[in-house]
Amino acid sequence: MWTDVIDLRDFYATSLGQAVSRMLRRRLREMWPDVHGQRMLGLGYAVPYLRPFMDDADRVIAAMPPAQGVLPWPSGGPNRVLLADEAELPLPDLSMDRVLLIHAVEQTEQLRQMLREAWRVLAAGGRMIVVVPNRRSLWAQLDRTPFGQGSPYSAGQLSRLLRDSLFTPVVTTGALFMPPSQSRMLIASAPAWEKLGARWFPSLAGVVMIEAVKQIYAPSGLAEPARVRRKAPALLSDGHSRRSTISAEKPPGGR
Repeated sequence: MWTDVIDLRDFYATSLGQAVSRMLRRRLREMWPDVHGQRMLGLGYAVPYLRPFMDDADRVIAAMPPAQGVLPWPSGGPNRVLLADEAELPLPDLSMDRVLLIHAVEQTEQLRQMLREAWRVLAAGGRMIVVVPNRRSLWAQLDRTPFGQGSPYSAGQLSRLLRDSLFTPVVTTGALFMPPSQSRMLIASAPAWEKLGARWFPSLAGVVMIEAVKQIYAPSGLAEPARVRRKAPALLSDGHSRRSTISAEKPPGGR
């Protein structure tokens, strides 16, 4: 079940939410230091993590599912958010170089379909980072933050899921070693928690992060891609969505 977009927005407005976004943005930048000229999609609630890439990437957009709800972003500039079913993304095949999934995998009821759509829109050799709550962490046990919602994963579970969905995991890491507390002292010491946790307690990270590469071949026995036509909402404008018809190709093993 998706967390409401207002609850997500409000969490990231808190001191804890701002600390979380800083720590995860730093780790994402380490994994993707150069996105110059590339096209980037955030799926789920990725907007706190996309802004640092806007100056380098050729295009940055965020897709929010109807069950979560949608808010315009960024403030003070042209809207870059679209409202779209995670299993029916209104984007052409091979149209994205990078995809970031956060507050998505653990919440959707259409997991396999969402990953197939991510595969479809990624260019050949495209890369995806998936961020999920770590099932062994304190963050996953407490429901006071968005990371305590949905179904948490271990690194092994997430890696198998990605391989089954025609992605090859290449980097596995973690982040959020500090406790999920609003204590000013704990928040101020978050960088120290990150350094100590990454070195001595990597399995206790609050989130698992896996970077994966799109496989451009399919296992034998899977059906050939089929052409489909679908109705898709265009980018939001003044809080309203428009619908347009696009042609898209399903990935191997399509629905």
